[in-house]
Amino acid sequence: MARAWHLKYRPEGLPTADNFEIRDVDLPKLKDGELRVRNRWLSVDPYMRGRMNDVKSYVPPFAIDAPLEGGAIGEVVESKDKGFAKGDLVLHMAGWRDEAVIAAKTALKLPDLGVDPQQFLGVLGVTGATAFFGLLDAASAKKGDTVFVSAAAGAVGSVVVQIAKAKSMTVIGSAGDKDKCDFVKSLGADAVINYRGGPILRGLAAAVKEQGGDGIDVYFDNVGGDHLDAAFALAKPNARFAICGMIEGYNKAGPSSFRFIMRVIAMRIRMQGFIVFDYQSRMDEFYKAMGAMLKSGQVKSEETIVDGLDSTPEAFLGLFKGTNTGKMLVRL
Repeated sequence: MARAWHLKYRPEGLPTADNFEIRDVDLPKLKDGELRVRNRWLSVDPYMRGRMNDVKSYVPPFAIDAPLEGGAIGEVVESKDKGFAKGDLVLHMAGWRDEAVIAAKTALKLPDLGVDPQQFLGVLGVTGATAFFGLLDAASAKKGDTVFVSAAAGAVGSVVVQIAKAKSMTVIGSAGDKDKCDFVKSLGADAVINYRGGPILRGLAAAVKEQGGDGIDVYFDNVGGDHLDAAFALAKPNARFAICGMIEGYNKAGPSSFRFIMRVIAMRIRMQGFIVFDYQSRMDEFYKAMGAMLKSGQVKSEETIVDGLDSTPEAFLGLFKGTNTGKMLVRL
């Protein structure tokens, strides 16, 4: 019998293990146009925290007492769709479980790019596409720009750092401890700030000065809060901010306050919020470009792997404690 994690009740603040419950699930018989998949890899991502709140957003909230959802790589074990055969590996959204019956139209057969399948949940998946389009399209980053990346040791941030270096930009990253700072440096970042070592504004100002600059051209925001305020303070004229996520505020009640937000006007800062699904029609472009960067070694895949379906909530909660370096994955 299949098993799936359910949301028992909505969290207030940081979720705990008590918010989740694993249950047996009876899978229905396949209908025409459906697949039964056995999951091999599950993705856990910060955006899932927002779906645990009963609020209107770009995706519907998770339902109480229903299986949770998320990106997964599964193997087709039964197919009633002519486009898929037993043994095909597919990317789909019926994660947080070991098996599922899904509509074939919601599954993507993995392209044959000669890479490990879990990379389609990371550098070749939503994570990589978020970094790629956020940096190069939403922020219009270009050769010679100075780019500040928050949460630079995380799944998206670590890919942003590598793409920016591949495109000949100066990169300043932030991370939460020495090991993560060393990791970001190993990706090619020109300077790294330990945000737990002092005020992020002071650290960013020192890093900009160290690089011989007078500010930042691009900010890729994964954090919000003090990081975003520091970016306001150090922004150069016509700076571009790609607003990807604000993990600092996901488990906090009340809005953040910004000392330097008025510089948006004087510096003509362009702030662009974006959702990776805005770029669904351009995924072929992404696969071609990212595949080339992977093959050349300009971009590497970094993963933190937790084993077993039972460990899925632990992996998810680890995102908010900073236990991951690169992409957090659950291996089944």
